[in-house]
Amino acid sequence: MRKLFGTDGVRGVAGEVLTAQLALALGAAVTREVGGEHPRVLVIRDTRESGPMLEAALAAGIASAGGDVLLGGVLPTPAAPLLIGRFGFDLAAVISASHNPFADNGIKFFGADAFKLSDATELAIERRLQQAPPSGPPDRIGAISDVHGTTEDYLRALHERFAGLSLDGVDVVLDCANGSTYRAAPEIFRRLGATVTVLAERPDGRNINDGCGSTHMNGVVAAMRDGGHDIGFAFDGDGDRLLAVDREGAIVDGDELVALATLHLRAQDRLPGGGVVVTVMTNYGFHTAMKAAGVEVATTAVGDRYVLEELRERGWSLGGEQSGHIIDMGFVPSGDGIASALLTLEALGGRDLGERDAMAKLPQKLVNVRVGDRDAAMASAALSAATARESAVLEGRGRVLVRPSGTEQLVRVMVEAPTVQETDAVCQRLVAIVEAEAAAAAVR
Repeated sequence: MRKLFGTDGVRGVAGEVLTAQLALALGAAVTREVGGEHPRVLVIRDTRESGPMLEAALAAGIASAGGDVLLGGVLPTPAAPLLIGRFGFDLAAVISASHNPFADNGIKFFGADAFKLSDATELAIERRLQQAPPSGPPDRIGAISDVHGTTEDYLRALHERFAGLSLDGVDVVLDCANGSTYRAAPEIFRRLGATVTVLAERPDGRNINDGCGSTHMNGVVAAMRDGGHDIGFAFDGDGDRLLAVDREGAIVDGDELVALATLHLRAQDRLPGGGVVVTVMTNYGFHTAMKAAGVEVATTAVGDRYVLEELRERGWSLGGEQSGHIIDMGFVPSGDGIASALLTLEALGGRDLGERDAMAKLPQKLVNVRVGDRDAAMASAALSAATARESAVLEGRGRVLVRPSGTEQLVRVMVEAPTVQETDAVCQRLVAIVEAEAAAAAVR
């Protein structure tokens, strides 16, 4: 059996890879592995048309293993760990494929501690899937019921966290990606006093992330450039990431938002350990700014689960990714796009986003080079030597990152340098070497 769990649960084309049969088996396996005796399991989902099918199958699997299932309906992913902490659920499952197209779906699990399951636990669940199911009637069949008021519970938690934030007179554009934030995001902004214009808030099961949301910023950028709005935010399909847009239509990514939040929380003495966690993709300008501010930075591999692991290990509270996953452990141990948007406004303290000054980004260029064998390409002595040479030249001024894709036969070449011209030149030289090595390998 191939490995099912990736960096963010089990994901694939619904009905083809992620079938009802697999969801049923997963529900039973995870309940038996981590649920304990008669566990209470929260299940929430995003707006994809395959969501109700997978929800029904997953719930049946959980109930068949003795778990009581509470169906929370459509909610952003961060609501799952938040509700675990508030109501003591033994387990939670989120049915979502995040920023992927509607045809995909996924299932990710959170344990009783409100954190995503560990690699070791996921491996144990996969082993259970390969075993024959228990024979004979079960000791107990769990109940399946709707749990009402989950959206209000999530909104109440947001309101409590940002009770001191007044958005009176602030005109906000929100792109909800036709996903799971389409009700909660506009509502909390209105409760805090903002005037709200909402884009992509009419999900039909197939339009999630379709030309909208944080992976397709044209809509919110156009709305900001049309004028009359103070700030724009775009969420992804499951609501755990966010990008912002200023009055001029400039996109502000996760690096800048994390920098802004870091300096704000430190000034408020709400940055435990005095450090922040980011990934290898974070702009060199972030590191320069944090060094100047005396903030320690820890760097991880790409993926919010790695950021979260580092935060837990160090006892820190804030971390994030360039893509807009921002984790504030002081609120919830997960990326939360809505909370991150409110944290951004809190950090700005009434200033315009265009006046942000937490960091100065270096020009960055990323090229994905398709190869026949990414591991063989990365083992190239010529590429290793060239990477070391270019890195030495940029030492203290920028950086080079050459890494294999985790999911495709690609080598990603990323360069940051003080000028666009130098960035492009270094990137072109490295891309040429990757392409040459790939071509040579193809004829061997």
